Amino acid sequence: MDPATWQRHASPWSVYSRMATLPLLVLAIWSHTWNGTGFAVIATFAVLIWLWLNPRLFPAPKNTDSWASKATFGERIWLNRLSVPIPEQEARTALSLSLVTGVGFVATIYGAVLNDLLITVPGMIVTYAGKLVFLDKMARLYDRMRNAHPLYRFWSVTPVNDNQRQAQSA
Repeated sequence: MDPATWQRHASPWSVYSRMATLPLLVLAIWSHTWNGTGFAVIATFAVLIWLWLNPRLFPAPKNTDSWASKATFGERIWLNRLSVPIPEQEARTALSLSLVTGVGFVATIYGAVLNDLLITVPGMIVTYAGKLVFLDKMARLYDRMRNAHPLYRFWSVTPVNDNQRQAQSA
């Protein structure tokens, strides 16, 4: 994603609506038993298109003090860790949580393909738990790193038009 897309993705609407997509993906895959494989593939593809479009659809937030915005900025810092290092322990924790989330996600998809609730539901729980803890760690990483590098300092700054101030005071 480019910087403008990351700014848009920092919208809580983007973060929370994207988080709500996993049940839709499960339903799309699961539907192969009711509507056939062709429908399930199309429905799954539609969910994947939504996941790609989601961070591009919502406007950038006017205020980036929300947990969702900070989590998005923290995730971006984590992805940029090869250029601007982050504390080693936080990098390991984030990687571990990503692996937990990935294992849960694979189990979820496998369970949906087999139409097995005993695999799908625990997989979803692990996926959500891992992702939410990961995002919380990313919000904390952003709070810690936002002043550590000039690049990060300006992600949450909203430019103010001085002409607007003059017009309001007149």
